[in-house]
Amino acid sequence: MENVVLIIHLILALSLIGTVLLQRSEGGGLGMGGGGGGATGGRPAPTAMSKFTWALATAFICTSIALTLISASETAGSSVADRLGIDAGEDGTAVPDLGDSLLPPSLDDNAPLVPAGE
Repeated sequence: MENVVLIIHLILALSLIGTVLLQRSEGGGLGMGGGGGGATGGRPAPTAMSKFTWALATAFICTSIALTLISASETAGSSVADRLGIDAGEDGTAVPDLGDSLLPPSLDDNAPLVPAGE
């Protein structure tokens, strides 16, 4: 199911890129060019291409949400600790087995843990 939605999502993404690039530039992008005033007020009537672009954008957002929900439902029962194989301690908290990897190699097991200056 996830692969089907992902393929549709990719097709929509490529189609959306293509339709945006095919549209005629209205000029004045980012507020540049001309005063913008004059007798013409408001926006021009939407064309079929702009309606198609909006439809593709809506479908793209829907497939994005669907992919998010599918991904969240697949990983809902597991955690990072489960994937790492960390066992739970006696009281239920996760206690990783680190061994002696954090201790310096020269530390003797019977030596006191007091600095030499004290």
